[in-house]
Amino acid sequence: MFADRIEHKWIEAFAEVLAKCAVRPGEVVAILSETQSRALNVHLAELALLRLGARPFHIVLPTARNPHPVPIRSTGASEAIEGLAPVVGALSASSLVVDLTVQGLMHARETAAILKAGARILSISNEHPEALERMRPDDALAAQVRAATKMLRGSHRMSVRSAAGTALEVDMAGAATVGVWGWTDRPGTLAHWPGGIVVSFPAAGTVNGTLVLDTGDINLTFKRYLAAPIRLTIESDYVTAIEGTGPDAEMLRRSFAAWGDREAYAVSHVGFGMNPAARYEALSMYDGRDTNGTELRAVAGNFLFSTGANEFAGRYTPGHFDIPVMGTDILIDGTPVVLGGEVQPVFG
Repeated sequence: MFADRIEHKWIEAFAEVLAKCAVRPGEVVAILSETQSRALNVHLAELALLRLGARPFHIVLPTARNPHPVPIRSTGASEAIEGLAPVVGALSASSLVVDLTVQGLMHARETAAILKAGARILSISNEHPEALERMRPDDALAAQVRAATKMLRGSHRMSVRSAAGTALEVDMAGAATVGVWGWTDRPGTLAHWPGGIVVSFPAAGTVNGTLVLDTGDINLTFKRYLAAPIRLTIESDYVTAIEGTGPDAEMLRRSFAAWGDREAYAVSHVGFGMNPAARYEALSMYDGRDTNGTELRAVAGNFLFSTGANEFAGRYTPGHFDIPVMGTDILIDGTPVVLGGEVQPVFG
């Protein structure tokens, strides 16, 4: 679909986002990638940092062997570092890490140590730069995501409903909430580009009810719009029943089961997209290798439901699903923040 060459406009887009990360002239910046990273984005990051006067250096790791029974897709938990202490040390000593690993450092085992050392991390999603260019973040989006993050951090209950039959309850006590608007300029924080998402990692045993994935909802691990509904029963965080016919339900059942790991069935995070520039139909406009689906996670008004790793509930697993659910009502302590899949004007 694309000619993978350096384009001046893409250098500009990368420089614009990195400037929002407060890159200073002379700042030493680590560019982390692996042998299967999108080389075009690695080169664009280097050129943009040089344009800003930074002093970038590369850490390139061999992409690790997949020890699991299913392909690894869209986990947000890169295993590229494999616990290598010299790599963690070099990243921790950098004030900024530009993360271009295939899966990203969002849920990686080593990320907490790197952030604790004071580094800030910008994870650039494994998208073609054509999508990244279109999804440059702005100050208005950041203000709205910050407001939503503040609301969720002070909340007690999230309720999700839909005409398709969803009735899900999340006890927000003890949940860890993160807002991502597309850049980070504070030490010890991580953001990803594209942004425009607020998500909460619930405490253990706090998610219960029914979630109906309706026709047209999106399984981003499979990069598919669903052709038929799937009903998930969730008890104390864990998916205990998967009801539905057709290939989407069967693939979901098989993929969950293939991990042989109960934690793969558990809730990772819940939240909603807030980015008006993110397009629901975008998944149909890119070849599979050209998208990681982060744009679909950020579509304004989607309920973003995820299974897998939740470090705040003491769970780690490489099994992961991100599923944007459209057309829901989301209430925070009884206040509608999303109605019929539309973000309500409560965040300024």
